[in-house]
Amino acid sequence: MILGTNIDLRPVEIDDAAFILSLRLDPELNQYLSQVENDLDKQREWIKSHRLYSKDFYFIIQNKTQKPVGTIRVYDIQDSVFCWGSWIIIPEARKYASFESVFLLYRFVFFGLGLNKTDFDVRKKNKKAVDFYQRFGATIFGETDLDYLMTYTKNTFLERQDEYKVVIDKITAS
Repeated sequence: MILGTNIDLRPVEIDDAAFILSLRLDPELNQYLSQVENDLDKQREWIKSHRLYSKDFYFIIQNKTQKPVGTIRVYDIQDSVFCWGSWIIIPEARKYASFESVFLLYRFVFFGLGLNKTDFDVRKKNKKAVDFYQRFGATIFGETDLDYLMTYTKNTFLERQDEYKVVIDKITAS
């Protein structure tokens, strides 16, 4: 469990399959994600397989009453570099969960796992996400026809973590 101010990240359990599937099938939330089948058993099997055989970390974002409000995942860890995604947050929790979930994830991977950098891709059409990542400190280092290729480093996190804490305090106060 990764504890935050307004939210916590906890490892995904098989019982989370219905919640995850509901997020992944929601047309408002899934427009920039890979598609999944509407099959609860397949979702459960994917989680079970992931938990047993994967070196990835898949989290439920939950509020302080332990209500699930989203997901976030670290995957493709190679040397000191990782990728992250599967970041979905229900609309009513975005104000307090978006920023802090990324902050907690970065704190976990940079200090808990000792990784140094993330490279990830973002759909060019997902302008809100691109803007968010850039405000957080990520930079674009390349592109494909569909995606911007972005990077973010532990050094950037270290340089800006006090600023991030101020943002979380403001979110908490509002």
